[in-house]
Amino acid sequence: MNRHALKRLLLLGSILLATVLAASAASGEDQDLEPAPADKPAPKPRNPALVEVADVPGLPRVLLLGDSISMGYTLPVRKKLEGIANVHRPLENCGDTARGLVHLDAWLGKGHWDVIHFNFGLHDLKYLNARGRLASQEDGGRQVASPEVYARRLRELTLRLKATGATLIFATTTPVPPGAEGRVAGDEVRYNQAALAVMKELGVGTDDLWAYVSGRQQKTPPADGTATASRKEPTRRGGLQLPSNVHFTKGGYNQLATVVAASIRKALKPAP
Repeated sequence: MNRHALKRLLLLGSILLATVLAASAASGEDQDLEPAPADKPAPKPRNPALVEVADVPGLPRVLLLGDSISMGYTLPVRKKLEGIANVHRPLENCGDTARGLVHLDAWLGKGHWDVIHFNFGLHDLKYLNARGRLASQEDGGRQVASPEVYARRLRELTLRLKATGATLIFATTTPVPPGAEGRVAGDEVRYNQAALAVMKELGVGTDDLWAYVSGRQQKTPPADGTATASRKEPTRRGGLQLPSNVHFTKGGYNQLATVVAASIRKALKPAP
């Protein structure tokens, strides 16, 4: 075989090999060379409170603004006001007042709101370390916003909400129990005092969730007798909140929803 024939043969072989490899790739055969890691966590399911809902024509529109506490009572409030009002919320945790100022226009959207029930507080009073994680002051945590900064931002937020023409209801911040990570028990009292002064100045009604919870939450230590009990522990008898945690039991959220829904019903009632 002469040199030219050998070159042609090698060229044909290269073309055939490339064709086979391309077909293999197209069929997906080479995609299993590196199998997916077995310990890869499954994606978290979407929180049903953070799913957009369609309006029922003819019903007033209500907007709930707030953090994970409001997320916990969104679905039961919606259920309690079924056939009475369209209840919406941002499809995210509203966080602290600084975040609220940035995202408020997007949360309000272009539609008309009849009632806006809102709260900010638990994320302003929390302590974060340099990595943005909850941490105590002893472990390098710094508070997100002082009561003075919180009041100033909350006032600006409330003025922007008033401009919508909606009836406003401010919900006081629920209690911070002993042992809650990244927060100091009782701090919410100072923040609520600052918030209530703002609401009084601006003529905004309040929904005192703090007083409701404080009057019903059983004043007992966590289940294991320490201040560091996990949220997975059995809940205290009669307790609305989880042990050493700002969050609530399912029953606690349902009770909050009853109070919130009643406040919204009252605000929707036409003037005589």
